[in-house]
Amino acid sequence: MDWLLSKDFVPYDDAVAEMDARVQQIRNNQADEAVWLLQHQPLYTAGTSAKESDLLDARFPVYQTGRGGEHTYHGPGQRVAYVMLDLKKRQSQPDIKHYVWSLEEWIIRALAQFDIKGERREGRVGIWVVMPDGSEKKIAALGVRVRHWITFHGVAINLNPDLSHFGGIVPCGLSQYGVTSIHDVLGHDNVTFEKLDEALKTVWSAVFG
Repeated sequence: MDWLLSKDFVPYDDAVAEMDARVQQIRNNQADEAVWLLQHQPLYTAGTSAKESDLLDARFPVYQTGRGGEHTYHGPGQRVAYVMLDLKKRQSQPDIKHYVWSLEEWIIRALAQFDIKGERREGRVGIWVVMPDGSEKKIAALGVRVRHWITFHGVAINLNPDLSHFGGIVPCGLSQYGVTSIHDVLGHDNVTFEKLDEALKTVWSAVFG
């Protein structure tokens, strides 16, 4: 299994092309499974369930993408992790729902390394945090695609993005909930990308083996 890190911003089209190629290589036994950690410049993606009315202000480029889900924002200060795993090799009965649960568990355990309680919510995709005022805000998004039982796309965890950029969309179609970040929850900026990446690596094997 390869951990890949891009330090420069990766154009979205390039990322999709790279993932497409890697999925094919994994299928042909020409490459190992991989987790690719990166950032994008500000952009919106529209998943297969996206409603046009949820794009409120196309202030950044909008990409139609084959992953599940609705509209999502990506930008600086957000850790994107594209996960390319062969579910047939990992599960006797490949199970996409269990895979999505595992991605959620991975994020929850990584956030716990910083004493942040990330939670699932029935009927709401993503990982949620209860704020001091009792409101619930999304701290991480998930969007998955599977081809030949090999996964791609993945998760996006808000470390310290400009949260106002989410205002151009109804994130994941849920207008009544806000968006938060690790720095926003903690009230300080001591958590770096390096620390977040290390947390993701540390808890990986407990979830995915």
